[in-house]
Amino acid sequence: MAVEVDGLDVATLRSEIQKTYTNVSENPDSGFIFPTGRAWAEELEYPKDLLDRIPEAACESFAGVANPFSFGALIEGEHSLDLGCGAGMDLLVAAQMVGPSGTATGIDMTPAMVDKARGAAEEMGATNVTVVEGDVEALPFDDASFDVVTSNGVIDLLPDKTVVFSEIFRVLKPGGRMQIADVTIQRPVSEEGKRDIDLWTG
Repeated sequence: MAVEVDGLDVATLRSEIQKTYTNVSENPDSGFIFPTGRAWAEELEYPKDLLDRIPEAACESFAGVANPFSFGALIEGEHSLDLGCGAGMDLLVAAQMVGPSGTATGIDMTPAMVDKARGAAEEMGATNVTVVEGDVEALPFDDASFDVVTSNGVIDLLPDKTVVFSEIFRVLKPGGRMQIADVTIQRPVSEEGKRDIDLWTG
């Protein structure tokens, strides 16, 4: 879904984001301008016991910016949604926290990441996990479907945050919560900067 943002070619932005994260999926050791991988997750203090159960395929392509579970563990039996789940590391952490009586659903727009997340869930034997290819600006889920929505370094990539948060609130159950790790800025971005695709994807 392309959102009109003054001076920004959103279709090109979407394509470039997919290229970047396809590369993270397929060539995780290439070296990127942002940190990736299991060592980065350990630095962010993800629970080691949960990380140790997650297949390396999911961990090697981890490209989050912080630890959304630092706000607190998910609760057994909850239904969780991970926006921009990537290769599935956060998703598989959530799956362990909610346990077999809960569900962990992930959505991502990059096919290579979706495939990798599905493969990692299967390898781990996580039968409470579902991975969907789709857009976080138009979530393919019913209203009030989830107890908690997590996201890690994804919302900053999207031009229209209002649409994203509207969708989050729509799919959250009454009393549900968000656990979001992301990048913020402290100063306004110039109009030229807003049109710079590299600043969005880097």
